[in-house]
Amino acid sequence: MKFTVDKDLCVGCEACNGIAPEVFEFPDGYSKVKIDPVPEALQESALKAEANCPAQAISHQE
Repeated sequence: MKFTVDKDLCVGCEACNGIAPEVFEFPDGYSKVKIDPVPEALQESALKAEANCPAQAISHQE
């Protein structure tokens, strides 16, 4: 599964990093996916991060 973060929508709140730190990082104040594709073992937490993003900046493709 591939996840992407729209930097134009990301507000840098780090909610995704709090939920799935193995998948998301903040190198420049905005979220970035650090594993592509996201392994099956981390997909549930990445999907939870996507669902909880207040800016709806995270999306995924199967």
